[in-house]
Amino acid sequence: MSMNEQISADVFRHAMTCFASGITAVTTYEHGTPAGLIATSVCSLSADPATILVCVNKSASAHDILLRTRRFAVNLLSAEQLPVARRFTSLRGPDRFDPAHWRTGDLDVPTLLDAVVVFECQLAKVHDGFTHSIIVGQIVKATVNDAREADCLLWHHRDFAHSPQRAA
Repeated sequence: MSMNEQISADVFRHAMTCFASGITAVTTYEHGTPAGLIATSVCSLSADPATILVCVNKSASAHDILLRTRRFAVNLLSAEQLPVARRFTSLRGPDRFDPAHWRTGDLDVPTLLDAVVVFECQLAKVHDGFTHSIIVGQIVKATVNDAREADCLLWHHRDFAHSPQRAA
């Protein structure tokens, strides 16, 4: 294949299913109402300053809200939080948030109780990524749940999976 040829979207999507990705709930409040989405395209950018990238589809219901509020949490789900992921993928708007599982973080964003990691972020920059916005978040607070650290909920081969437990 020459550099000028493009692969089809179907081939690309299939190839990307081979990548296991952590499942995150990216969340914010707008006028006191929680909003959020599930994102698997999240990665570290820099340690100084501490920043992460979050790729959000421009058609996602929470996309514009995230850009307006300019603050958000990235909540890495544990394998036990599969019901949270299913709730986010089956419901819309504030119905995605069961109040028993969420609290308000230091940046006034919804944070998931017992998440593996929670990053509370200020929006630093937004870049165009064709169908997605590439959001750069400057991390203001990071909370690591050592009890859940080894058991992330993953997206792999178009289905939920979880990371294997570490050997003791």
